[in-house]
Amino acid sequence: MNRSLVIASALAALLSTTTVQAEDKVKIGVLVTLSGPSAVLGGQVRDGFNLAVKTLGGKLGDVAADVIVVDDELKPDVAVTKVKGLIDRDQANFVVGPVFSNVLQAIVKPVTDSNAILISPNAGTSNFAGKQCNPNFFVASYQNDQVHEVLGKYAQDKGYKSVFLLAPNYQAGKDSLAGFKRYFKGEVLDEVYTPLGQLDFSAELAKIAAAKPDAVFTFMPGGMGVNLVKQYRQAGLASIPFLSAFTTDESTLPAQKDDALGFLGGANWAPDMNNPQSKAFVAAYEAAYGTVPGTYAMQGYDAALLIDSAIRGTHGNLSDRAALAAELKKANFVSLRGKFKFGNNNYPIQDFYLVKVAKRADGKYQTEIADKVFADYVDIHAVDCPMK
Repeated sequence: MNRSLVIASALAALLSTTTVQAEDKVKIGVLVTLSGPSAVLGGQVRDGFNLAVKTLGGKLGDVAADVIVVDDELKPDVAVTKVKGLIDRDQANFVVGPVFSNVLQAIVKPVTDSNAILISPNAGTSNFAGKQCNPNFFVASYQNDQVHEVLGKYAQDKGYKSVFLLAPNYQAGKDSLAGFKRYFKGEVLDEVYTPLGQLDFSAELAKIAAAKPDAVFTFMPGGMGVNLVKQYRQAGLASIPFLSAFTTDESTLPAQKDDALGFLGGANWAPDMNNPQSKAFVAAYEAAYGTVPGTYAMQGYDAALLIDSAIRGTHGNLSDRAALAAELKKANFVSLRGKFKFGNNNYPIQDFYLVKVAKRADGKYQTEIADKVFADYVDIHAVDCPMK
């Protein structure tokens, strides 16, 4: 055999070995907010995802998992730069993230235009649930409107005649108030949008006091929610029912404490969910991290289980993105929330609950299920998605 053939054969063998090695590891980029007042939200997603990988022995679908965590800093431009690094430099097979909808809108195209698949563990904007749905984008949480619809229906069923609405001025905030109003048919006394990240609500609280609504509905995640709840109590407004989503949950309760007791919210899960897998998860999460997990952690955990199921379904073949997407669509895993399947738009069909803030016997705070409001709930935008 001449020298050129020997070299060609050696190169072919090397390339073959490299391909096998690549298939022996799955790379997942976790892009979440880990700085600023909302860092706790991204921290829960990260910790939930990592706990699932650890529980699965460091593997997803029997393939060794390399999890690369990056902070999007809640800045869309930063997120785009970092997600491109995950794709181009790190060769991520999946990107899991983000927490916030403005970041989601920035990263969907660069991820789905690449060879990676995007799985959102939290943000689920209405636009990607409808006409802009994407076969390479999956949501492990909900469509943004749905959780807020829980409170709209509750307020309507309670017979409240008037409400004051308050949310941050970005897509999730707009989706939240749209969701609430979809079921509440009474009078909206005011609809106030604040800058994302605002921490002083004295002006808004003065408006609430003057308006004298039957109830207040708000969506203020992370540090925004911590401050709003404390300032709401301090302003003497606690006699006005406080309805919210993601404002009083396990990410904010350690700071809000008694100020949030009794406040009502909407969710697709709560730490007192009565099924074996959820109970095991809560116990493991508290043992590992010392805090009560919220929906962010649950959805991060489920996102890992979802990826695990897809890789198993393709027998470890990571190079066929269409096959991976098809396996993701099957949702062949046991969700911590119980019943779970994807609709035509790759958003979940699931149950939703009214939850109430409570203090446990051990002194920790958590949300607890008060009532099931929607069963097997398909989001309203799915009919506009052309996918089948």
